[in-house]
Amino acid sequence: MSRHHAKDPFRIRDHVVEFDDIVAEIVRRSEDARANVPMVADVAYGDDATETFDLFFPEGKPDHLPVHMFIHGGYWRMFSKRDYSYIAETVTNAGAIAVIVDYALMPAVRMATIVDQVRRAKRWVLDHIADHGGNPGMLTVSGHSAGAHLATMLFNDDSRSSNIKGALLLGGLYELKPLQTSFLAAEIAITDEEAASLSPLTHRFDPSVEVEIAVGAEETLPFHSQAEAFAKHLRKQGLAVSQTALSGANHMSSVRDLGVSGTEASDRLNKLIAT
Repeated sequence: MSRHHAKDPFRIRDHVVEFDDIVAEIVRRSEDARANVPMVADVAYGDDATETFDLFFPEGKPDHLPVHMFIHGGYWRMFSKRDYSYIAETVTNAGAIAVIVDYALMPAVRMATIVDQVRRAKRWVLDHIADHGGNPGMLTVSGHSAGAHLATMLFNDDSRSSNIKGALLLGGLYELKPLQTSFLAAEIAITDEEAASLSPLTHRFDPSVEVEIAVGAEETLPFHSQAEAFAKHLRKQGLAVSQTALSGANHMSSVRDLGVSGTEASDRLNKLIAT
C-alpha cells in the first residue's frame, strides 16, 4: 500500500515533507488573524450550518472597498474557512474586504452541492457586500487546489457577465478523471458523471475575467500539466491568462505564502486585488 501511495502524485503528504508543520503554521497564523484583523464571523449565505463565511476588513470605516473571496482546498473533503483566516492579512493589507468561504465536505455531500454552495456565496457577496462597505463591482476571487477548481465555477458561463474582475487559481485541479485512480478513490469516490460534468477543462468561461494560473515550481507533474492545459483552454476562449511557477514552492508552502508578506504568492494576490 505504501509503495502505491509513494507513487501517487496527488497524495500531497507523500511529496511535502513539512506538510504537518505547514498546517500547524497556517492554523496558528489564522488564530492570529482572527484575533487581530477586524472581522464579522459566520455570516450565513444559505440555510445549512456549513454555508457561512467570515468577513475581514482593513482598519478604518469601510467605504466602497474592493472585495476578495478565497476558497480553501483539501480535495473537497477536509479543512475549513477557519484554517485559512490568515489569507485575510494579505487581502486587508491590500485595502480590500476578505471573504473566506466555508462549504460542506465530501463524501457527506457530492461535489455538485459544493459547487452550488460557492456560487450562492458569490451571489450573497454581489447582493449584500455593499451593506458592509464593499464594492460588488470590484470583486476578485482566488482558490487553492480543490478551491481553485471551485473558483472556476464562479465564472464558467460565457453567455453573461460573471461580475468577477480577476481570479488567481493556485495549484488547481481542472481535469477530475485522474483523481478517480488516486488515493481519493477510497475517500470521495469521484463518479464518472462528476468527472465529466465538473471538470473545468470541459467548460466555457466568461471572457472578460483576467486569470492568473499559478503552481508551485516543486509540485508534482499533474499540477503542472493541468495548469498548462487549462491556461490553453482559457486562452482559446479569449480570456487574458498569465501563468506563474512559484519558485521553490510546493503545494502547501505556496498557499501558506499567500498570507506571508513579501512572498511571490502574496505579491500575486496583491496584484490581483489591485486589478
